[in-house]
Amino acid sequence: MVSLLYNIRSLHNVGSIFRTADAAGVKKLYLCGITPSPTDVFGRPRQQLTKVSLGAEKYVEWDASVRSARAISKLLDDLKSKGYKIFAIEQAKNATTYYKLQTKRTDKIALVLGNEVKGLPKPILKKADKILEIPMRGAMVRQAHHPRHTRRGKESLNVAVAFGIVAFHLINFKQKKAA
Repeated sequence: MVSLLYNIRSLHNVGSIFRTADAAGVKKLYLCGITPSPTDVFGRPRQQLTKVSLGAEKYVEWDASVRSARAISKLLDDLKSKGYKIFAIEQAKNATTYYKLQTKRTDKIALVLGNEVKGLPKPILKKADKILEIPMRGAMVRQAHHPRHTRRGKESLNVAVAFGIVAFHLINFKQKKAA
C-alpha cells in the first residue's frame, strides 16, 4: 500500500500519518501539493512533524516532488498503470462505506487523502476507482444536520484518524482473506 497526502496543512497530521503508516506497513507516502515534508528546504528536520512521527519518517519511504495538479494527475495515472487501485477517502454522494469495500489479497492499493478543510478536489476524485467514507454517528454529527444547526457539529474525522481507520481495515481485511 502507498498513500498520497494532498494539501494537508498540519505538520502534526502529517507526522501522525507517518507514524501510522509505519505501524501499518505502508510502503511509501507521496506528499503532494502543499503537504509539508519531514525536512525543510535546508534539510533540517521539522520539529513539529518529527515530534509526532517519532522517527517513522526515517523508515517510511516518502516523496515530496509531486506538487502541481498536473504532476498529481500523472502520478495517479502512473500508479494505475502499475496495477494500483486508487481509493480516495472522502465524503461524497457516490462514496462506499470503507468496510464494505471488497478487495483481493493481491490488490495493490493507493489511498488518497485531502486537505483538512476542503478535502479532495473533483479531478482527483474522478481518478479514484472508489471513494471511501467513514460513517459518522454521535451527538456532534446530529447537530451538524439539525435544522437549527449552529455550525458546531462535526461531519468528519481528523485526516490522520481517518487514514488510520481505513489503512488498518484494508491491511487486516487482506490478511484475513489470506488466512
